[in-house]
Amino acid sequence: MTAKPRRLVVVSNRVADFNAKFQTGGLAVALGDTLKASHGVWFGWSGDVTEDAVSTAPKVENVEGLTVATIDLTPEEAEGYYYGYANRCLWPALHYRLDLAKGNEAHSEIYFNVSARFADALMPLVGPDDLIWVHDYHLIPLAEELRGRGCTARIGFFLHTPFPSPEIFAAVPGQKRLGNALMVYDVVGFQTCSDRDNFRRYVAASLDGEQLRGDRIAAQGETTLASVFPIGIDATAFRKLAESESAKGPLLPDLGEDMKTIIGVDRLDYTKGLPERLRAFETLLEDFPEHRGRVRLVQVAPPTRETLPVYQEIREEVERLVGRINGRFGDLRWTPVTYLHRGVPQDILTRLYRESAVGLVTPLRDGMNLVAKEYVAAQAPQDPGVLVLSRFAGAAEQLREALLINPHDINEMARALDRALTMPRQERWARHNRLWQRIETYDLDTWRDSFIQTFAASDSDPVNLFPKKLGAA
Repeated sequence: MTAKPRRLVVVSNRVADFNAKFQTGGLAVALGDTLKASHGVWFGWSGDVTEDAVSTAPKVENVEGLTVATIDLTPEEAEGYYYGYANRCLWPALHYRLDLAKGNEAHSEIYFNVSARFADALMPLVGPDDLIWVHDYHLIPLAEELRGRGCTARIGFFLHTPFPSPEIFAAVPGQKRLGNALMVYDVVGFQTCSDRDNFRRYVAASLDGEQLRGDRIAAQGETTLASVFPIGIDATAFRKLAESESAKGPLLPDLGEDMKTIIGVDRLDYTKGLPERLRAFETLLEDFPEHRGRVRLVQVAPPTRETLPVYQEIREEVERLVGRINGRFGDLRWTPVTYLHRGVPQDILTRLYRESAVGLVTPLRDGMNLVAKEYVAAQAPQDPGVLVLSRFAGAAEQLREALLINPHDINEMARALDRALTMPRQERWARHNRLWQRIETYDLDTWRDSFIQTFAASDSDPVNLFPKKLGAA
């Protein structure tokens, strides 16, 4: 008789949008069917801010066949937890930007208190046999709060961002509370071997931890399993969508058969390296004049966290650079940079990917970066484009056949763009074929199943996708 699957409870800052069209990736796709099959619950912040949020019970509703439970936040909680400590302090620090990390003791306390309130609201909804999967840096303290309320269910955590070097993380205000809170989880999952190794070294250096058998580590009276689970996409579904969309004909205006397109798709965030990317494109046109009038950069950059001054500054810098490049090199027939400061539907994005000779993915730091994988999946197998990828994106650990670049080196990026634009078809095909095999193998289902199998087990080694690096401590 087949054992009944354990119920999955997913907790994240915001619940996923299950009504979005053409989804081929993301948490909604990865976890939706599993939640439905196990009669699970997705719990998170509603996105609403109300004065009486603390006294209001969770709102529980059925969305597309699964149970979604949400709570509101007070204005003080939204400011201190989300806009404050999580996104003014943790987000920049996790991406190696200590210069932008603004610590505030009041915000830090609110951040920890919101996890306590999440735990209060979640406890009546969970049972001892459930698997509670907590996502990302917003909710690091949640397992500690749940355990303090008597929760005996297994609790796993997955960090979607990078985990920085131990020296960087040790500089974060409140870092020991965060480190101790992470140790309470049964499993802590990371995107890359580098992230996992940074965490292990941090635990050893700052929490007096020790390495146990396999990926297990111990510190402060707690033991956790720290392992690697690189998130993927539904590569097969994405390829099928790209094929069906390409049958509709070209999306971009026809400027002649010699015109090639470089595509960039990123939230307008300072971690994505957009100013450096634009300067590299400008340098390409300066140093390789044969590309003038024959290449265009299409940059899609939807807004994010626009209320924070640093995001307003990055938008101003990007728009200034776009104007400078177009004014300097453009003419009546050719606009070098097409810039869209808004979101684009997934079906349109797949057509843009497929029509582009180069996918330009150059974050200064990134946990994974699924745009890189989407670009690969969308390519025509017999005549694919070339992926130019930052070596500081988590995806670079898997996508080694891309042209890997240092996004801080403008001239290196420009040379890589020239190489990508002139690469022979046979080399493009060989690189793409290996990239495709990897994203097809390590897809979204593999990520989900390996994590759930690992933290559902009571005392086993992880169902790991990658071995430890040789020489890793």
